Amino acid sequence: MTSHAASFDAWIRGPFVDMNTALEELYFAQDDRARVIGTGDAIKERLRDEGHRNIAALLAEGNTGDGFSSAFGVLGNVGMYLGALRRHELTNPDREERSPFPEASSLALHVGASIGMAPRYATAHLATHNLAVRGVRKSFTSLSDEFLFIDENTRGILGLQRAADALGRVVHLGVSSPIAAQLFDDARSALGDVIAFNARLADLLDMDRFFFCVRPYYKPYRVGRQEYRGANAGDFSGINEIDLLLGLTRANDPYYAQLLVDKMPFMLPSEQARLRECMTYRSLLDELLLLADDCAGTDWFQANARAFLGVCDAFAATARQHHDLLVEKFIVRPAAALDASQMQGITASGPPLEVLLRALATLRDYRCAEPDPAGRSRHADLVRLRAALGQ
Repeated sequence: MTSHAASFDAWIRGPFVDMNTALEELYFAQDDRARVIGTGDAIKERLRDEGHRNIAALLAEGNTGDGFSSAFGVLGNVGMYLGALRRHELTNPDREERSPFPEASSLALHVGASIGMAPRYATAHLATHNLAVRGVRKSFTSLSDEFLFIDENTRGILGLQRAADALGRVVHLGVSSPIAAQLFDDARSALGDVIAFNARLADLLDMDRFFFCVRPYYKPYRVGRQEYRGANAGDFSGINEIDLLLGLTRANDPYYAQLLVDKMPFMLPSEQARLRECMTYRSLLDELLLLADDCAGTDWFQANARAFLGVCDAFAATARQHHDLLVEKFIVRPAAALDASQMQGITASGPPLEVLLRALATLRDYRCAEPDPAGRSRHADLVRLRAALGQ
C-alpha cells in the first residue's frame, strides 16, 4: 500500500467515522429523523474537503496500489466516501446528471476497471474482506447497531459460503457417492447457523437506528455519469451457487439470468469466476431425478436424496426468514411511517419499495419451490423426488 493509500485508509478508519457518527446523532435527535439537508453543514463540509484532499493525492499519484488487495482497499475507501456524501445529501442522483465529485469518480472508475468490479464500494468491503485493525473493522459510524449489522451479515454470508462449498464438492464426487450425504448434512448445518445469525440480528438490531442511521449509507450514487445501485447483502456468489447447485433456479431462466448479470460486477473477481463455473454444472436435483426411476429402492439413493431434501428445506427456511422477518421488520414496517415525500430513493437497489419487495418475494418463492402455474419453480420436481422416497 502506498503512503497516500495508507493515509486515506487511516482517515476512513478515524475522522471519517467520527464525522459520520456526529451527523447521525444530530439527525436522530430531530423530530423528523429523515431530514438531512440543513443539519450539520459544517461537519459535512469538513468531511467533503478532507476526503477530497486524500483522493486528489491518490489521483495525482497515478498508481493506486501494488496488487489486488491494495487496489481493492482503495476502491472500498473511495466508495465509502461517496456513499457518505450521498447519505448526507451532498450528492443525489435524482437531481444530477453526473457526479459533482469528478476526482473521486475518476479514481473509482480507474480502480474498478483495473480489478474488474463496479466502481463503488461493495458488500465484500464491509463483510468478508473487511480487514480489522487492532480489533476494529471498517464502518461508516461507530454506532453499535452498525457493527451488529456488519458482523451478523458477515457471519450469515460465511455460513452460506460454507453451504455452497459443501454442495460444490458433491458435484465432483457424484450424488451416488457415500460421501454425499455427509456433505449435504454439512450444508444443512451451515444453513442452520445462518438462521441463528439472522434471528439474533432480528432480535438485537434497533429498527429505528438501522432504518435511519445505517441503511442510508447503502443508497445508489453516481460515479461520473452512471448511477450505481447500493451494495446488497446478496452480492456474493455463495447464495447463487446454492440456488444453482440445488437446482431451485436455472441459469437459463430469463429472470434469474438477468439477476446474475446485474450482480456480477458487484462481486469479487474470484467469486465471479466461481459463479461462472457453477453455471456450467448440472444441478444436484437434476442428477437425482435422472437416477430416481432406476435407483429409488437403493440404500444410497434413499440416504442421499433425503439428505439433499434436508438442505432444500433448510435453504427455504432461510429464504422465508430473510423476507418475512428481516425485510418486513427493518424495511417495510419503518417505511410505512414515512410520508410520500420521504419515499423517494428509499431502497439501496434504486427502484421503488413496492418493486423491490416484488423482486424479493419472487426470489423467496424460487428458493422455497412454491407452486407456480407457469412451471418456473422446481415444485413439481421436488414432489417427484419426494415420491421416489415414499414421502
